[in-house]
Amino acid sequence: MMLHRIERVFVDVSAAAIILLALLIFADVVALNLFSSAVPDTIVIVRELMVLAIVMPLAAATAQRAHIAVEFLTNALPPRVAGWLTVFGTLFGLLALSPILYSGGREFLHQWQTGSVFYGDLNLPQWPGRLAFTLGIALGWLRLAVMVASDALTLLRGGEIALTKT
Repeated sequence: MMLHRIERVFVDVSAAAIILLALLIFADVVALNLFSSAVPDTIVIVRELMVLAIVMPLAAATAQRAHIAVEFLTNALPPRVAGWLTVFGTLFGLLALSPILYSGGREFLHQWQTGSVFYGDLNLPQWPGRLAFTLGIALGWLRLAVMVASDALTLLRGGEIALTKT
């Protein structure tokens, strides 16, 4: 239940980032057309907000099994076989996300320790975006780990996995 609450917060942060992106781009266009001057560091801020918008809702999408899937083969298989293929796919995703999480964590720690900033008018620090990326990937990784365990346990107990949520 706590994982769902954290995922909800991350989705809300993502939605706020999208709203801020729209407002910032609007303000930049207005400033360029009316005052012939851009909002300082717009490109850097937009790039960092895009990280929030994309990575933060990853775990929530995973929990709802809302990723793109090709099911024409698995739909023809018995439910238990399809269930074990789902567990395998989730485990594969978990393993594939592991080096990304590791690298993101190392990059965040590096930016934190060095105090690196983006070159621009505002000299914005680089670590907040790296932290957001790492947190989003970490929550996605955790969600995958929970799904592997719960789906495998369900199948071992003789149950079936609900492959779609409604």
